Amino acid sequence: MITFKEFIEEKPLYYKEIDHKRVHNAYTLLKPYIKRPIIIHIIGTNGKGSTGRIMATLLYHQNIKLGHFSSPHIVKFNERIWINGKDIDNNSLEQAHRKLYNILGKEISDSLSYFEYTTLLALVAMEDLEVIVLEAGLGGEFDATNVVSKELTVITPIGLDHQDFLGNTVTKIATTKINSIEKRAIIGFQNSDKVYLVAKKIAKEKNAKLYILENRDKEILKITKKLNWSYYLYENTLLAIKALEILNLPYSMEDLKSITLFGRFYQIAPNITIDVGHNLLAVDAISKALEEKYSDKKIVLIYNSLNDKDYRTILNRLKKYIKRVEIINIKSNRAVDITLLEKVLKKLFIEFKRFKKINKDENYLVFGSFFVVESFIKSKWEKK
Repeated sequence: MITFKEFIEEKPLYYKEIDHKRVHNAYTLLKPYIKRPIIIHIIGTNGKGSTGRIMATLLYHQNIKLGHFSSPHIVKFNERIWINGKDIDNNSLEQAHRKLYNILGKEISDSLSYFEYTTLLALVAMEDLEVIVLEAGLGGEFDATNVVSKELTVITPIGLDHQDFLGNTVTKIATTKINSIEKRAIIGFQNSDKVYLVAKKIAKEKNAKLYILENRDKEILKITKKLNWSYYLYENTLLAIKALEILNLPYSMEDLKSITLFGRFYQIAPNITIDVGHNLLAVDAISKALEEKYSDKKIVLIYNSLNDKDYRTILNRLKKYIKRVEIINIKSNRAVDITLLEKVLKKLFIEFKRFKKINKDENYLVFGSFFVVESFIKSKWEKK
């Protein structure tokens, strides 16, 4: 039988034609063979990973058997399946793959997309746990993670992203995502009132209980400030804690201090911050974070982008915070043509060059996508 690593590397990340029934048919076949823990489903455009990890870590410290499925990964696939405080090991991955592949058979397994197969793989790998925090990919209603019934849907900020798949307006994107709710949902702070309107409409149609995050908490703000978390991570913390309260799941505020949010405005060195954000919502959050952290100082932006992102607007919004851009190469067939990126930088009158090494006397932000952060980490920057 083909190993998991060999099997998954052959799968394309995206298919031109999407068959929404495919993963549901596969799950119907799988369902009788696996147990189903309590499922907390996370949907949204930004903040899914950090909100999920906050919930997962708080529960883990209460001795709850806990799994967190997230995507994409930064360095290793194992990062996507976090079980009881650590990434899944290769042996457990292989065992889950063998069980799933044998249940589905070669034809169905081969037909599933990368994300569809790995979502089902995560459900197999985490079947013996008590709670699974299940993070949607880029969708909601038609996302592979929506095959399972869930006790609560957590809605993080929703904005424009992946318009080719989800629609070209905030209303359309919010509708696609929020259509995945079932019995209960909580919606976090939103930049657009349209998202609240969509959530209320769908909740009414589905007769689902909708909770709206409204209150701030000075104690939590104090803790997150001590952790040097930016304001958007404070808001994500509020959402995570409220979700646990709705489900009557235990947590301790003290355990916030044990949470590592790698890649989410994360200081990897005294003068280097990395963030896996890649869209306009992320830029707004990053802008606030830069003002908090650097005040009137300017930073060097290590950057690249996928070709479906509005990189011109992203760079224009960041312009006042950066002294120059250093372009880093990324491995993706969806990467923007470097010459096009350079033309945009010239038109915006932003100084730029190719990334080579870090200057210890300057402050850096590595931002643009998971691919950018991955490429930077693999560049062995600290040894240059």
